[in-house]
Amino acid sequence: MARLAQTAGLTDVQQEILATVRDFVDKEIIPHAQALEHADEYPQDIVDGMREMGLFGLTIPEEYGGLGESLLTYALVVEQIARGWMSVSGVINTHFIVAHMVRQHGTDEQKQSLLPRMATGEVRGSFSMSEPDLGSDVAAIKTRARRDGEDYVVNGAKMWLTNGGSSNLIALLVRTDEDAEKPHENLTAFLVEKPSGFGEVAPGLTIPGKIDKMGYKGVDTTEAVFSDYRVPGSAVLGGASGRGFAQMMDGVEVGRVNVAARACGIAIRAFELAVDYAQQRSTFGKPIAQHQAIAFKLAEMATKVEAAHLMMVNAARLKDSGARNDVEAGMAKLLASEYCAEVTQESFRIHGGYGYSKEYEIERLMREAPFLLIGEGTSEIQKTIISRGLLREYRTR
Repeated sequence: MARLAQTAGLTDVQQEILATVRDFVDKEIIPHAQALEHADEYPQDIVDGMREMGLFGLTIPEEYGGLGESLLTYALVVEQIARGWMSVSGVINTHFIVAHMVRQHGTDEQKQSLLPRMATGEVRGSFSMSEPDLGSDVAAIKTRARRDGEDYVVNGAKMWLTNGGSSNLIALLVRTDEDAEKPHENLTAFLVEKPSGFGEVAPGLTIPGKIDKMGYKGVDTTEAVFSDYRVPGSAVLGGASGRGFAQMMDGVEVGRVNVAARACGIAIRAFELAVDYAQQRSTFGKPIAQHQAIAFKLAEMATKVEAAHLMMVNAARLKDSGARNDVEAGMAKLLASEYCAEVTQESFRIHGGYGYSKEYEIERLMREAPFLLIGEGTSEIQKTIISRGLLREYRTR
């Protein structure tokens, strides 16, 4: 058992789940990740294995066929999966976010219809908030849904859908005409079921091909284009329009814990590779780990791994307790993603010239780590959230 990134106070069930996932990662993900990533191939066998393990229902309540586990369990599972290959954690991340939104905000009918199928992985979720020219200004969303009898008609384009092609359920945020004074109160979330695949998957809904990315390969990242696409009124999350912004932000808080967990996973793997290589590679008559310059790097890397893990665990436990965790989730995401980039680069430097070779795993991690600096909000967005929360709490009286 490794010394780093251990979590105190876990139940026997949590420990058993994590041991099973860790074994799966070591045997089924790490040995195949390099080949799949270089080929940009969807990891179907790995996804099937996760379905068999019940991971798609990890946080879904037992009454709907899931395992009913906490956000903490989910985050620790994601950490382990990202340690193996970050793209695989992306397959389940948006699914978990959508399942959380349905569980927390869905109508009884929506829960009964979707959650049992999501628990088995029959229905897989994707999350659609961003737009091509939107950035972080969520309230400025342009994609619109116009009421037409019992239905809504959607027009516009969405961007950066992880699992956009492989999923068959989209949590979709659009603008509706609520005549509210504040822009974000005119936003509505829909639960859109669709066929998986690419091209025009349904009348008025086109999922173009995969976006070619620097890293985060294997998992499909897409656009979604809506042209007079009809959505039934029953697909409005929670049954009431105008609440989409708050519902999506609740999902994003879960997503930020997830990104922090993914960053922890990559950082752990980068450290493992570095500490192993540093004991095998020799210069000037001894392993480079015995040179103080390298030993100090390892010490700093391990400290950053530990700090990021502890902040991620704290944010997850706060969310599980029902307490507000926007500041803590932002802090965890900020620190973990920045430390992940730093630890990965130090591991790359320790590998020397070999780190630049595609034969070595650290080359892949160097391309994956930067995504976490921008996913679920950039570091600058996290600082905005953190500072606003702090000023709210420490307001001068």
